[in-house]
Amino acid sequence: MSTRAPISVLIPVKNEAANLAACLASVAFCDEIVVIDSGSTDGTPAIAEKAGAHLVDFKWDGNFPKKKNWALANIPWKHDWVFIIDADERATPELAQAMIAIATSPAVAPHGYYVNRRFWFLDGWLNHCGYFPSWNLRFFRHTLGRYEQPAATAATGSGDNEVHEHVVLQGQAGYLPGEMEHYAFPDISTWVEKHNRYSNWEARVQHEETGKSAGTQSLDAGLARKRSLRRLAWRLPFRPTLRFFYHYVWRTGFLDGYRGFVFCRLMAWYEFLNATKAAELRRAPGTHRQ
Repeated sequence: MSTRAPISVLIPVKNEAANLAACLASVAFCDEIVVIDSGSTDGTPAIAEKAGAHLVDFKWDGNFPKKKNWALANIPWKHDWVFIIDADERATPELAQAMIAIATSPAVAPHGYYVNRRFWFLDGWLNHCGYFPSWNLRFFRHTLGRYEQPAATAATGSGDNEVHEHVVLQGQAGYLPGEMEHYAFPDISTWVEKHNRYSNWEARVQHEETGKSAGTQSLDAGLARKRSLRRLAWRLPFRPTLRFFYHYVWRTGFLDGYRGFVFCRLMAWYEFLNATKAAELRRAPGTHRQ
């Protein structure tokens, strides 16, 4: 492609040498690529610079904003449209063509677009389990979108980057054709390590937001509904077992065969971590039930 599309790309990284080159190649059709690095020591910065990306160092002070919101607010973006992609994700050619069509159109009604993400797990794609389709708001006019700031404190052990937070868009959102491929879990050990960290965030949110209904009014209606249902689920008994049946039976994870069975069992374990860590927080000295 001789002329690159008027799209800016934001890639948050830390020690992503194993993934970054392939990610950069998948967004090479974009005119501006900005890599926000958190002190990588594995050669990640050199990979970004070799590909012609603009490398920005980010040093988190432990408070909000975290990495992506900081970048959205502080980088002098060259283009109106920004695409946010993690180093372990890849934009497919069909998705690239859809974004190019929008960015080069003189008049587009929606101000942002959801991207469908497909997960690679145990040497194959998850096609069910409630993880496909998986829509994420990743392509939007950069002045109109910011990641939500949850009520939970920043010190959850989940790092300097927004992982579970969703983009709040000041405007209309549409849905893009094509997919974004996600290679986050090359093996079971990586899945377990990441979700052990994620459960710190989930437990903190549960501990601080139980009984509250605020915080969903500015989100997409479907996402706000899911958040409300999640708060109801916090009160249910046998949560890990219920989560397994939700993913494996209700969301037809059994259709993914052995891959789906393992994934759904792991999701039940993740729910167990969320519940027990939240209970631990409630029992900690100086805390009280919200």
